[in-house]
Amino acid sequence: MKIKILCTLGPASLRPDILRGLDERGTDLYRINLSHTSLEQIEPTVELIRSVSSTPISLDTEGAQVRCGFVEDGLVLEAGRSLTLTGEVLPGTRERLTLWPAVVFETLAPGTLVGVDFDGVVLRVDELGIGQAVASVVRGGRVRSNRAVTMTPAPELPALSEKDRAGIQIGARLGITHYALSFASHARDVDLIRGMAPAGAHIMAKLESRVGVRNMDGIIEAADSVLIDRGDLSHEVPFESVPYYQKTIVRRANRGNRPVYVATNLLESLVTNAMPTIAEANDIANTLLDGVHGLVLAAETAIGLDPLGSVDLVLRAIDAFERASQGDLLEEDRSYIGIVS
Repeated sequence: MKIKILCTLGPASLRPDILRGLDERGTDLYRINLSHTSLEQIEPTVELIRSVSSTPISLDTEGAQVRCGFVEDGLVLEAGRSLTLTGEVLPGTRERLTLWPAVVFETLAPGTLVGVDFDGVVLRVDELGIGQAVASVVRGGRVRSNRAVTMTPAPELPALSEKDRAGIQIGARLGITHYALSFASHARDVDLIRGMAPAGAHIMAKLESRVGVRNMDGIIEAADSVLIDRGDLSHEVPFESVPYYQKTIVRRANRGNRPVYVATNLLESLVTNAMPTIAEANDIANTLLDGVHGLVLAAETAIGLDPLGSVDLVLRAIDAFERASQGDLLEEDRSYIGIVS
């Protein structure tokens, strides 16, 4: 079985030379993330990709998620301070933070915990208003623009945002045949996007929430493939449990005869560094040993320093996995040890 490579495109890779390089390395699918792509950008982005590549393109929906708005550079929220959460589109500061979709304010209650971004910022809702809330900073930290937000208890949100629906229509007009449903919660969510996508489109369901994991069997059966987004999943389950969630989902997907892919933090250090860590090499190896059908590069190819180098390292890891599976890798080591001894 060929291990597939899926690459998320962004500022670092949406260039003809980089796209050609990704093609030359055998990339199997390009992902356009609607959470970071405006509706107006979809068509020119697709045209750019198609001008140099015939690799299939997937539109990755926003799904049933909450995000913060744009914030001032270097924003740090300090524990013990209060701020206003609002549904208005305003620049984020130490005094206010935009959350969208605005419908989320209908589900808030005093005591709701709000986690922002991956740096562990936690807010507690103290007071409610119309379309806004006052919250205390329980745990401080850095906040960046347009980042994932989790809430405890989790809100019930539509499976597709209005932007998703418009994006799918644009994708259908452009002949896009792959669509990914973010934060799939129920099998009916998969049915919903399938009904909106072009006939015969490939629907990938992303498992990245507690409710999605609880309902994974139905979701897996309804979808054509499954993607485990470990980053968003880690917002809802303890980080030390994520590897075991991954293994369980992979087993269920394989049992259901559905291709399964893993995303997030495979080579996160390459976003800012030239070489990965040994821990990342171990992670990729163990993910392949779990039985996945492919690996997904996200920030590594969207905003990383070296998108092509990231794919090269994944290819090396896949090659090592295949040789180790056949016993060749250990034979090489034995021969080498015999020579040097």
